[in-house]
Amino acid sequence: QYDWLRADALEVAPRLLGWELVTNIDGAETAGRIVEVEAYHGAKDPASHAFRGHTPRNSPMFAGGGYIYAYRSYGIHTCINIVTGPSGEAQAVLIRAVEPTVGLDLMAARRGLADPGLLAKGPGRLTQALCITLADNGTVLGGHITLRPPQTLLSPQDILATPRVGISAAQDFPWRFIIKENRFVSGPRTVAR
Repeated sequence: QYDWLRADALEVAPRLLGWELVTNIDGAETAGRIVEVEAYHGAKDPASHAFRGHTPRNSPMFAGGGYIYAYRSYGIHTCINIVTGPSGEAQAVLIRAVEPTVGLDLMAARRGLADPGLLAKGPGRLTQALCITLADNGTVLGGHITLRPPQTLLSPQDILATPRVGISAAQDFPWRFIIKENRFVSGPRTVAR
């Protein structure tokens, strides 16, 4: 089902746009259409958590396509990555924003706000809205976290590649992919180099 996630992160990242990230917690489903992602590429990428090699923290990145790498950012926010590529290469795609599609009331309760535009606009917000935690680190897609195919496929004209945001190393790599002009994207919606 997720064999295509074993491809290179730079191939998988734009393909993830339009797919739904789905969680089922205690029988309650919440989901959001992926609108913004960033690729990270192990030893080739100074911004990657795996740039300096294998550690207990980044171990899921080395597991191969279909695993989940969840980590705490700035000691506050949980972020979710879909691991890509073959085992041992430490590639991953950070899910930066989703457009809420299922369970908006439950997402609002988890987030303590009602504005649909802010429920999952950013990597820390979306994990809170979808109830993704550090306990999901190292698990495999297909359990309570799944991907649902898009109802309509995006064309290359719908996707924009931009520099990644919120990092200090390799800022100019155009490895952030967004659905053009989507209001749920967390950062600049049209900036490209």
